[in-house]
Amino acid sequence: MSSTHYNQELKRRAKFIKPPNKLKQKVGSGGLSEEILQKAQELLEHNTVEFEPLANIYLKNLSYGIESAKSYSTIDDVDHTLSFMIYPAMQLKANGGMFHYPLITGVADRLVQFLEVIEEPDVAALEIILAFHTTMRAIIQGKIKGSGGHHGEELISALDKACTRYFDKITPPVIEFEDI
Repeated sequence: MSSTHYNQELKRRAKFIKPPNKLKQKVGSGGLSEEILQKAQELLEHNTVEFEPLANIYLKNLSYGIESAKSYSTIDDVDHTLSFMIYPAMQLKANGGMFHYPLITGVADRLVQFLEVIEEPDVAALEIILAFHTTMRAIIQGKIKGSGGHHGEELISALDKACTRYFDKITPPVIEFEDI
C-alpha cells in the first residue's frame, strides 16, 4: 500500500504560485558561475536564522484555518475552506528543509497529501489535521532539527495510520456476491 495520498483519488491539488522574478527581469537570464552556486549552497547549509518565528506564523495560520473549517457547511466552497489550511502547510513543507527541519517538511507533506484528498473538513478530518498541527508545533518548540531519527519515523507513521484509518471508516466496504 502506498502512503502517497493514502490510496485516495485526488480531489484538489495544492498549487504552486510562481511570482515574477523581478531580479531576473532586471539582470537577464544566463547561468551562474560554480563559485556563486557554491557560496549560495554554503549560505543555506550554515544558515543561522531561526525558523521558529516564521514557523509559528504558519502554525498560527493553520490554526485559524482549522477554526474556520469547524463552521464549514455543505453550502460553503470546500476548496476555499481547505485552502486556509493547505497554504500554511505548503509553506511549512517548503521552508522546513531550508531551515534544517526536514521532519517538518515530511509531516507537512503528509498533511498536504491528506488535505488534497479529503471530501470535506468533517469532525474526524479536523481532529487529524489538529494532530498534524500539534506534532509540528512540538517539533518546532522542541527545536528538533534533522529527521528526528527513529522517533521522527514513528511520528510520521502514526500520522499516516490515522489518515488511513480515517479513509477506512468513510469508505464503504465492497460487498461481492457469488454467481448463482
